[in-house]
Amino acid sequence: MTIWLTNTATRKKEEFIPLDPKNVRMYVCGPTVYDRAHIGNARPVIVFDVLFRLLHHVYGADHVTYVRNFTDVDDKINARAAESGRSIGDIAEETTRWYLEDMAAIGALEPTHMPRATAYIAEMIAMIEDLIAKGHAYEAEGHVLFAVDSWKEGYGKLSGRSVDDMIAGARVEVAPYKRNPMDFVMWKPSTDDLPGWDSPWGRGRPGWHIECSAMAYDLLGDEFDIHGGGNDLMFPHHENEIAQSKCAGHGFARYWLHNEMLQVEGKKMSKSLGNFFTVRDLLDQGVPGEVIRFVFLSTHYRKPMDWTAEKANEATSTLRKWRSISNSAEPGGRIYDSITELVSDDLNTAGALNELRQAGKDILSRQSHDVTQGEINDFAASARLLGLLEDDANMGAWVFDGVAEELAAKSLLEPYANRLVALRETAMQTKDFAAVDAMKFALTEAGVEVRMSKAGVELVPSAGFNASKLEGV
Repeated sequence: MTIWLTNTATRKKEEFIPLDPKNVRMYVCGPTVYDRAHIGNARPVIVFDVLFRLLHHVYGADHVTYVRNFTDVDDKINARAAESGRSIGDIAEETTRWYLEDMAAIGALEPTHMPRATAYIAEMIAMIEDLIAKGHAYEAEGHVLFAVDSWKEGYGKLSGRSVDDMIAGARVEVAPYKRNPMDFVMWKPSTDDLPGWDSPWGRGRPGWHIECSAMAYDLLGDEFDIHGGGNDLMFPHHENEIAQSKCAGHGFARYWLHNEMLQVEGKKMSKSLGNFFTVRDLLDQGVPGEVIRFVFLSTHYRKPMDWTAEKANEATSTLRKWRSISNSAEPGGRIYDSITELVSDDLNTAGALNELRQAGKDILSRQSHDVTQGEINDFAASARLLGLLEDDANMGAWVFDGVAEELAAKSLLEPYANRLVALRETAMQTKDFAAVDAMKFALTEAGVEVRMSKAGVELVPSAGFNASKLEGV
């Protein structure tokens, strides 16, 4: 199976050829743990979780290493601690736990390694010392800065911008100790009330960018296969990672993947607009994690995604139907070749969902009359490549409740199905279908999908099913 990925570094869709098929390595930038993850933060998690599952499927779970870090030393965490009166450690610990719980609720597998920046201070200091020795960094007033001019020929290639353009368009920190406005901090001094570690440049703490370079090198080696994240990280974070790592003599990442941003109901997510949601907000409002995941997968990762209530309702309805199939699935199903091919084509999850829709319709249209156990198993296995129809507590609890509700609704609708069969038989003889059409309309108004075929009549309650509207039908 050939995997094709769009490499940001070359701006081309390329065949993915790992350095070592028995040791496929991927690094994805993780969260700064100072608050709940908003739904935009969930997009790269879901995107690269699908890629992680695909790599497992193609190369084997024992041959894939996935690293996603936690930034647990940062000015945002310090500010939150000052506002709340709580310790920095407590805030980082609590928000890290929240993040893991919320990402599990949307079906994300845990990466192989989830390093915390504070556990890699020694590795960061060592890399900074090396860069100073090689003339790529300098000390100034207790800070250590990377000298962009020392690697001007390579800086900006990922984002496709020249250094001069970046200086003109960027919000750069103006500081007297900088030789160049684009030079970025790798180490900065700490006061007594802030986290700090002893270093050759005094007590201080790392800048943001150095942590990923140090952790990727320690956990994945000199060169690795894939580096991913949201496209908002392309500049300056990823440009700075590349500069540090390359100048330190490391090969670093070979394929760069970036997901596009998210909107809510057609607008940029903003607290001022009242359309800002965390993942936990949606979960607490009763939106299942599997529904959140389905909506995200409905748009290709390199296109802007719009979260809407309508999409969530449609996803809920579709997943209830799929759960009615997969509820009796057994382990060992075979993933459809078409699903593997679509996901392998630059993570075409939207195409894969459409393929599953057609397969689901086909199975449901036969009303279990000639559906084999193997077909059910294959359907469920194919959905699981996307992280859907899982049976663990986080992903399965709502759907099992939903399936129970659906089964109860189907039992309630059975007499109506029998009446519709009788009305259709009469209509076939009299050629007058008015009564059939009237009943179909009433059922539809009550949120019931009417499926009529030669085999019989099936009534399927949708997410908006309202039994009270059936009174008098």
